[in-house]
Amino acid sequence: MIFLQQSLVFLGAAVLIVPLSKKLGLGAVLGYLIAGVIIGPSALGLSGDVGDIMHFSELGVVLLLFIIGLELQPSRLWALRKTIFGLGGAQLVVTASLLTLAGLSFDLSLNTALITGLALALSSTAFALQILAEKKQLTSQYGRSSFAILLLQDLAVIPLLAIIPLMSIEGSDIGQNNTALAISKAVLVIAAVIVFGRLLLRPFLRLVALTRVHEIFSAAALLVVVGTALLMQQVGLSMALGAFLAGVLLADSEYRHELEANIEPFKGLLLGLFFIAVGMEIDLGLIINQASVVVGLVLSLIFIKAMVLYVIGRFYKHSHASATNLALVLSQGGEFAFVLLSVAVSAQVMQKPLADLLIAVVSISMVMTPILLILNEKVLKIGHGTGEERDYDAIDTHDHRVIIAGFGRFGQIIARTLHMKHIAFTTLESSFEQVDFVRKYGSKVYFGDASRLDLLRAAGADKAEVFVLAIDDVAASIKTAEMVKRHFPHLKIYARARNRPHAYALMDIGVERVVRETFYSSVTLVCNVLQGLGLTPADAKHAAQKFEEHDEMLLHQQQKFHHDEQRLIASAQTAAKDLENLFEQDTQTAEKPGGQES
Repeated sequence: MIFLQQSLVFLGAAVLIVPLSKKLGLGAVLGYLIAGVIIGPSALGLSGDVGDIMHFSELGVVLLLFIIGLELQPSRLWALRKTIFGLGGAQLVVTASLLTLAGLSFDLSLNTALITGLALALSSTAFALQILAEKKQLTSQYGRSSFAILLLQDLAVIPLLAIIPLMSIEGSDIGQNNTALAISKAVLVIAAVIVFGRLLLRPFLRLVALTRVHEIFSAAALLVVVGTALLMQQVGLSMALGAFLAGVLLADSEYRHELEANIEPFKGLLLGLFFIAVGMEIDLGLIINQASVVVGLVLSLIFIKAMVLYVIGRFYKHSHASATNLALVLSQGGEFAFVLLSVAVSAQVMQKPLADLLIAVVSISMVMTPILLILNEKVLKIGHGTGEERDYDAIDTHDHRVIIAGFGRFGQIIARTLHMKHIAFTTLESSFEQVDFVRKYGSKVYFGDASRLDLLRAAGADKAEVFVLAIDDVAASIKTAEMVKRHFPHLKIYARARNRPHAYALMDIGVERVVRETFYSSVTLVCNVLQGLGLTPADAKHAAQKFEEHDEMLLHQQQKFHHDEQRLIASAQTAAKDLENLFEQDTQTAEKPGGQES
């Protein structure tokens, strides 16, 4: 009965406050936080034990990380390694150092200041990723960087939890031995999850799928997520990290989309409960009694983190707008700060009043994040267009032979040629600024996201023969290719690749017809260069064609091991020598009488 009463309180608060918050333009996350404050112990006191609710609601964060893992194949995760450890490591070290110095300036001991700096340097995975997903910015440059930073922070929690007990007065050789044991156990468990996940997860899901009972498959999906998360927690790791790892292991399985669809409803509800629990954690009495201190610390925390993130973002080639958005999205404290501060109090490295103050600061900084983003969108408008959001166009043509996804320079050339040959086609473009621009010149283009299944069906993908993938953004291109290959396998995909890694990623999915956007234009130009140097048009064309054939062959050979950097380097060096030998043989043949081979 008590459980039902509590459920009624949470559901009622969410249903009343969140739609109102959305209507006022504040967003769903801020609505959940306000609902939590209202029903929390500092206001109406309608809730039960906040700690128990927080622990249960963390399952929402776990499910969120699992779904993100499903979207990130191991090859793409490996490609992010430099961003994760470079950008993420720089953010954590620089931010923690500055916050530690700030703590020392307030006469905190070195250990207390260091723990304070490390705890406050962490950002909220749940807040940041939910906001990015809500704004459909996870695949943007700053969205990918935000994810990389958050993943590094989740990894960093492991050694941080091990280090804090060593800082206590009782920290000794025993503590060091326990730390080494904990890290060893963590490494072994991660390795075991990867090995057994690869060997057992897919056969397990295949057996469950054979039952053809939808709810059992949903239960199996939850079993995989919760089981992996709890296993990680048992060895002191982040549950969210375990769920993310499970998601990555299943990212290239045939059940990825079904798993995502089954988990999504649970994730949404539990993540909302997590945000409500964070709101309930806010101690209004402490904030009122120490208002000036709390406000000063919150503003200082947000300013320091935002400045560090902006500078690091610019160093990593982000535009001003992208670096600004990165700084705002990750400027808050994180949920793992609650854990680290609690451990610090237990280890007697930090006094409880200070920990309570810092928890209030972290909680308010979370509340400030959606407010800052709204302020940026509505007033500053850095990185945002001035126009309002637009709905996707209704597609009124469903029987064209060709669908073109992306109407930039590449897609336009294909469209103009098809038009000249009187071949009907449907074009989708996800940038409404680009749509408005090309429409001025008479082109018929639909504003829509080609990675969405409903829009592909509306465009007649089930009846079309050819799908031209000309999307500029690499992540969006790969996502669209995956969707088309899975749901419309009859379509012949002709894809444009930005570069060699993009081509490899498309080929890994099964796209056979890939053209690198600058490759053929470069080959054409080198043909002209050779003629300018005195070669005959025939010799220049022969040399360019020889290089083209050799490089295309090399592309398909290297695709089999492009994740192995050492083999890739060795292959490139061997290929360069082979190509040189080919040209030398051509030269020797041409120099023989009559130009005939012996």
